[in-house]
Amino acid sequence: MIHHSAAWAALDAHKSEVPHMRELFAGDTERFSRFSLQDCGLLVDYSKHRITRKTMELLCALAREAGLEAQRAAMFEGQHINSTEDRAVLHTALRAPSDARIYV
Repeated sequence: MIHHSAAWAALDAHKSEVPHMRELFAGDTERFSRFSLQDCGLLVDYSKHRITRKTMELLCALAREAGLEAQRAAMFEGQHINSTEDRAVLHTALRAPSDARIYV
């Protein structure tokens, strides 16, 4: 289970190192631009969460340890990753262009 992994333990230990929000903003004048994304008129601002660059690195390590990249690839390939129903998931079909090939 992922919550027994080394990456999880590192993230759990890190949480006590993350300072208060006031300190995070005071210590980083670029915090908003560093921890936000904007595209197609949509703004995702996660700068107001208690995260640091190290937090993001640890979250990425957790995703790698969990095999997220392989699971994402399996989803796009139409593999049966819905283990409770033994079938492919069709999340990508909902967002694909009308001429895209969907694998089921």
